[in-house]
Amino acid sequence: MTSQNPRLHKPGNATRAGAKAGGKSSGKSARAEGAGGLDTAPAIEALELLLDLAHPADAQLSAFFRNYPNFGARDRSFIAEAVYGVLRRLRSLQVLAAPAATPRRLLLAWLARHGGRNMREFEALEGKAQLDKADLEWLRGLKGAKLEDQSEAVRLDLPDWLHELLAAQFGDHLPTLMESLNSAAPLDLRVNPLKAARDEVLVQFNREGVVAAATPWSPLGMRLQGKPALQKHPLFLDGSVEVQDEGSQILGFLLAPKRGEMVCDFCAGAGGKTLLLGALMRNSGRLYAFDTSEKRLGRMKPRLARSGLQNVQSLLIAHERDAKVKRLAGKFDRVLVDAPCSGLGTLRRNPDLKWRQTPESVTELTLKQAAILDAAARLVKAGGRLVYATCSLLREEDEDIVNAFLSTHPDFRLLPVGEVLAAQNISLAAEPVDFLRLDTARHGTDGFFAAVMERSA
Repeated sequence: MTSQNPRLHKPGNATRAGAKAGGKSSGKSARAEGAGGLDTAPAIEALELLLDLAHPADAQLSAFFRNYPNFGARDRSFIAEAVYGVLRRLRSLQVLAAPAATPRRLLLAWLARHGGRNMREFEALEGKAQLDKADLEWLRGLKGAKLEDQSEAVRLDLPDWLHELLAAQFGDHLPTLMESLNSAAPLDLRVNPLKAARDEVLVQFNREGVVAAATPWSPLGMRLQGKPALQKHPLFLDGSVEVQDEGSQILGFLLAPKRGEMVCDFCAGAGGKTLLLGALMRNSGRLYAFDTSEKRLGRMKPRLARSGLQNVQSLLIAHERDAKVKRLAGKFDRVLVDAPCSGLGTLRRNPDLKWRQTPESVTELTLKQAAILDAAARLVKAGGRLVYATCSLLREEDEDIVNAFLSTHPDFRLLPVGEVLAAQNISLAAEPVDFLRLDTARHGTDGFFAAVMERSA
């Protein structure tokens, strides 16, 4: 049986992508040719870097592309799809590629099993540097290989510790959930109601050939077909639309800020939810965006400039007990705590997280989450609202944190999320009574958890 820890499989030396000294691309030889040529060398090299699992995969892949600036859009798309595909299916691919689960074999296994490649494409490369007769024989056997004799953790591509927790929590639904989490995420946008109306944006996109439809839950959301490049689109440049998963949008509607209120986004990051809250406030009142990372807050600045919001004040804090936080105790009408978490609800976008997280890291996160929620609660005025949210799947980071908080804070009570959303004409299928749990398989969003609490007057 293969190890549950992919780090135990040391990557071999990947074929270099025609690089010159210093790592820069040398033109045509560095092309990935993912659509037709099956030149897998650049993807193998990228995969070798990512399988180290020492850093976030998105950061590693961005650095790889910076090192090879001559790759075209098609090349980058193939490399990203391939390496993320391997990370999603890593544990089962390691079984299929054993005993030589090198980056090269893992990539070939993914192409054969999940990448839609047929044997004719592989056979066309026989005798060339990439594939020999032994490779082709192995690939023919791989096409029909079965995993039924493997554990469910292997079949669902999970480490054993995480499978144990999720199986206890989700039961028979877990295979369906993991199938959705092991697929690529769609591209969701949010309309900025200060600048545009969703129906008008949908008409414009579809007229231009960008296939888009309204999201089923968020009244401001749109889901696009494929992954069109929108960074230079006029609607993006003028702040009429922002990239934001529909599940993330729902968190803003749970907080439901009103005009003229004093509101806090306690863990603002790069400001995705801050921008939504400011728009829901119609650019009135005061909106504070706290974060402990100057870099993350810096990424918010150009987004704020595009949005047209003028009611946002970003504040860099050292920690949740910073004096800047203490000075504002009891002054806020509404506080959102989108707490740092394992991120396991975002596996469609960040498949490396299931291999990088550990039981110990989750325990450390739960301590941080409890401390942050306690500090943020002190900001809420009597009669004010507090929303705790994560993009985790784990009860330990979600219900357990909220229940422990309520047991030591009798001045807060839980508000049923269904009632909060119904007041804004939002109705979610399969919704728990007390808590929000957005399920990728059921709702088509990233996995989110949220609880809405109110401080007694």
